[in-house]
Amino acid sequence: MLMKSDILKTPVETMPHRSLLRASGLVDSDFKKPFIGVANSYNNIIPGHIHLDILTKEVMRGIRDAGGVPFVWGVPGVCDGVAMYAEMRLSLPSRDHIADNIEIMVLSHSLDGWVGVTNCDKITPGMLMAAGRLDLPAIMVTGGPMKAGKHNHENIDLITGFEAVGRIKKGTISEKEAYEIECAACPTAGSCAGLFTANSMACMTEVLGMSLTGCATTLAVDPKKKEQAYKSGKQIVELIMAGEEYKPSNIMTKEAFENAILVDNAIGGSSNVVLHLIAIAKELGIDISEDDFDRISRITPNVCHIRPAGPYVMEDVDRAGGMSAVLNRFADRLNDEKTVNKKSVQDIAKEGKVLDEEVIRSLENPYYPEGGVACLKGNLAKTSVVKQTAVPSEMLVHTGPAKVFESESTMLEALETGKIEEGDVVVLRYMGQAGAPGMPEMLSPTSAIKGAGFKRVALITDGRFSGGTAGPCIGHIEPEAYVGGSIAAVKDGDIIEIDIPNRVLNIQLSDLEISDRVKNRKIPEREMTPLMRKFRKSTV
Repeated sequence: MLMKSDILKTPVETMPHRSLLRASGLVDSDFKKPFIGVANSYNNIIPGHIHLDILTKEVMRGIRDAGGVPFVWGVPGVCDGVAMYAEMRLSLPSRDHIADNIEIMVLSHSLDGWVGVTNCDKITPGMLMAAGRLDLPAIMVTGGPMKAGKHNHENIDLITGFEAVGRIKKGTISEKEAYEIECAACPTAGSCAGLFTANSMACMTEVLGMSLTGCATTLAVDPKKKEQAYKSGKQIVELIMAGEEYKPSNIMTKEAFENAILVDNAIGGSSNVVLHLIAIAKELGIDISEDDFDRISRITPNVCHIRPAGPYVMEDVDRAGGMSAVLNRFADRLNDEKTVNKKSVQDIAKEGKVLDEEVIRSLENPYYPEGGVACLKGNLAKTSVVKQTAVPSEMLVHTGPAKVFESESTMLEALETGKIEEGDVVVLRYMGQAGAPGMPEMLSPTSAIKGAGFKRVALITDGRFSGGTAGPCIGHIEPEAYVGGSIAAVKDGDIIEIDIPNRVLNIQLSDLEISDRVKNRKIPEREMTPLMRKFRKSTV
């Protein structure tokens, strides 16, 4: 069987290349084995990644035991929780950078396949983009969720800390209690404990067929996680030896993306899943859009109520049977696609068992009759995204006056000084891919609003939201303000209409008034690094 690495192993022209590889430790027998990359996103900044060096060693051990030669390199990762509010404009660009990193390393060294050791928000989608782009055998090892923290005998997590900021500014929490939350919210290694973006994308990875069954929900501190890493190392050798049957384009098909969209809606995943699945599909030449999410959402009951939408955390989902149990609920509706397990999606669904009827409800007893994602349209947006299952019923329809801001800091200052009132619609614009640039997450503003105790304040933005955002928060508004979207026309006091059940987002202005205001808009100045300028240029 011919392998990509054979060009390094046999021709006389690559004799000097083999000399270099021998200097790296290879011996004669290694040149008869598949060469396999391990993209290791370990660092000691992100709690979701501090244990990935241990998992990487297990992956490499599995590769060796199965008869392959592992080559490891480092992949960068941004902790969105640390970058949030401080400097988050580089987070989304890092996703594309990660895909480029893997393309460079795999192709430059003629590797036969690779394993991605990943976990957090942009790292996992960046690696999946690379898998689609390269179309060589690949497996993802997602590092697993964090255990929930405990405070006053209740589950807490990172979002509890963000919400505490609003409570501090409102004066409803003491500094002592805030410190207790700070110290207890993130107790272990792993991606933050709720169904935020990192865990949502781990679930999507498993449902797409690109990680071993159980990988998405097994806790980072569970000994099973090391076993999964070792098995993934062995499995990648099997996939390479199987030829083209299990390459990513035969696994991540259009039908597999439809499965993922269904499950995302069923579990109520992060709104960022929309952004990332579209980007991953694009690498494979597959066209999916926000409309696909909305179409599938309308016919998919929401059967999980995981933080921030509900009380459960990822360890509850794992205890209840994980993603295979969710697949079992929808077995009759799933496309039967290949997976890196060398089992079909239907086989995995049939083997899945629901072990807790409240954590993963039946289709006849859902938490919400529709799925998690709703895409709103109107004269304020050609498209926008909201996690409707995390919106209180009384705010599914809302009309109120706009309060307009062009930075997080000015919005938070207005909140602190009482300039935001019940009934307002906060508009945070010039936060899109070009406008910010980099489309930062708006978790600090949304959590501060919630923490301040507001019940009837909505937020709309051309930026995006963290998977930890809950409430009437509508993001991903397109076109964004920077390129002349209608959101650029909004002024303080304009009346905005939100109707999530009917998928409507409007401003009470005529088309002529909107057009005139957009023509006369003033784009705010932003301090930018060279990478930010490059990213802005690539998006307009």
